[in-house]
Amino acid sequence: MEIVAFIFALFMSVALIFIRSKASDKPASVKKILIPPVMMSTGALMYIFPMFRLNLMEMLEAVVLGLFFSIFLIKTSGFEVVDSDIYLKKSKAFIFILIGLLVIRTVLKYYLSDTIDYGELAGMFWLLAFAMIVPWRVAMFMQYRKIAATLH
Repeated sequence: MEIVAFIFALFMSVALIFIRSKASDKPASVKKILIPPVMMSTGALMYIFPMFRLNLMEMLEAVVLGLFFSIFLIKTSGFEVVDSDIYLKKSKAFIFILIGLLVIRTVLKYYLSDTIDYGELAGMFWLLAFAMIVPWRVAMFMQYRKIAATLH
């Protein structure tokens, strides 16, 4: 089962890299920036079920680690203006950061699966990802708005 989960995570990471590279071929928009965290927020419904609920320390650990990882995504995401349209800059560092995050996530999941219940671990990793994507997308939105204001 662990191998299947790793292969799925690897597949999703490769898909994300392709999606990200395709996204930089089309102009960015507020919707494209803000929809991913909004759609991901529906995953919080998992906490309805007791097996996914976290204690305060687990929440704090997941959020702090997610915020830390978001710094790398924020630093490697930027916009550029081409023909009065705003595009996401292509960044080779972003690919390496995604691969690094996958490796760190896999190692942490493997290490923590012996001490933390499967449901709680799933809840922690969702919260970590959400705490990572929200600041990243908020930073992208603020940067996009700043550039858009100079164009209009």
